[in-house]
Amino acid sequence: MSHPRNVLLGAQAGSVQLPVCDHYSGVEARMRKSLQLQAEMAQEFGTCVFDVTLDCEDGAPVGGEAEHAALVTELALATTAARPDARVAVRVHPVDHPSFEVDMAFIAGQAGSCLSHIMVPKVETVADVERAQAALLQAGASDLPLHVLIESPGAVHRAFDIAAHPRVQSLSFGLMDFVSAHGGAIPSEGMGAQGQFSHPLVVRAKLEIASACHAHGKVPSHCVVTEFSDVQAMSQAALKAAREFGYTRMWSIHPAQIRPILEAMAPTEAEIERASEIILAAHAAQWAPISHAGQLHDRASYRFFWQVLERAHRTGAVLPAQVQVFFRD
Repeated sequence: MSHPRNVLLGAQAGSVQLPVCDHYSGVEARMRKSLQLQAEMAQEFGTCVFDVTLDCEDGAPVGGEAEHAALVTELALATTAARPDARVAVRVHPVDHPSFEVDMAFIAGQAGSCLSHIMVPKVETVADVERAQAALLQAGASDLPLHVLIESPGAVHRAFDIAAHPRVQSLSFGLMDFVSAHGGAIPSEGMGAQGQFSHPLVVRAKLEIASACHAHGKVPSHCVVTEFSDVQAMSQAALKAAREFGYTRMWSIHPAQIRPILEAMAPTEAEIERASEIILAAHAAQWAPISHAGQLHDRASYRFFWQVLERAHRTGAVLPAQVQVFFRD
């Protein structure tokens, strides 16, 4: 019997699947701790549940950009040599920054084969993506995916075109730059854990980015919550992003934010149980329609419940033994 992913998703089978958390760090000591935490949690959950993105844009000291690029390259190479299943990425400088070309040439040239992706901030147009892709090709990293950060009203307007680019895996929303780009028209509360979910312009931008990603099989990645010491605010924001705004991935800027993101993005035990029952019954029926708990299900609903199980797997949730076989290599 064919794998559920191939039977149910069809053309969607090639859609991007990523860990639900993207953890950012730019200071050397914190980068090393983040990579160690990734290893520890991968062992705990049985899968890599978050990416570590080593940050050059905000992490590199002014005048020390080249040295910082060398540092993150060294860390990426050492980490993936020790742990081939590690997921390490790098955020480079924007395409119009003097260090962009050097970042791409050195980092992608030296570590392109071991990185999970490169994040390009402040992308405004498809031309910016093309420039980043050209830099990757010049560096010999022809297969390295790009993630892009949407941070302005103009970029939001072009989100569907940017998401359509085949090199792009994911779009992230840059909340603080987006609010700042409105010249005071959006109050500062729009950058907060609660206000970002109520101001109409911010809400519209988030929905545009999520919709653009889902239209093209890419991953929408939700913005940071700056109140990193407020676990409740973090959890509530992650739940809203996942349940109400369609985001399947979220940024972390502090280790304390990783587990709340995992919990918010994971299906509940009841959702996993129901999805498992339906998928196993459908599999036994060779994907013909079935009745479950008084409801008719066919391939349209099977597709939804299979995606629930995929999300559960990516968050390290416990799956029934009969379902686990679908996720073995």
